[in-house]
Amino acid sequence: MADSDERARLIGLGFGDVLDEAPGLSEIAARALRLAEQAQSLPRRRAIGPLRLDLLARDGTIAGRPLALHPREFALLWRLADTPGVPVAKPTLLREVWRLFHIPDTNSLAVHIFRLRAKLAAVGLGGLVRTAPAGGYMLVPPPGESPALPMAIADRRWHDLIVGTPDGIAIGDQRP
Repeated sequence: MADSDERARLIGLGFGDVLDEAPGLSEIAARALRLAEQAQSLPRRRAIGPLRLDLLARDGTIAGRPLALHPREFALLWRLADTPGVPVAKPTLLREVWRLFHIPDTNSLAVHIFRLRAKLAAVGLGGLVRTAPAGGYMLVPPPGESPALPMAIADRRWHDLIVGTPDGIAIGDQRP
């Protein structure tokens, strides 16, 4: 498409790519905005203490070794990691993980939690998923560990990641 402003409009509407031989400044700005919005979307990886979760692989690993989580076990763990330390009610888990809008006459949630806890206990993280006193379940990070964090943050120290400068903050290993 020859018109740079029209390409920028189409990209802003969600088209994957609209190209010309010489992209204009408005197209570059639209692409940069789209990339920035995508960077703010759901993280692909999370870390909970030594546990690493990968949304695309739909599995967790400890020291690079997979846990072989069932898809629902992974979905439960990922959902609980959304709000570490905060109880998630059973109806909420059934709605958000199973996509059920009623309480079934089965104990499927309890069975999946049991299996998830067994797999976590086998790698030394038995207390990670707990039953909340008022009902439901919650993720409780190991003592002294950070709650569920995106991998880019969890794998580095905070002071190495975000550095104050006279102009604001710098990301990375830059020093003021």
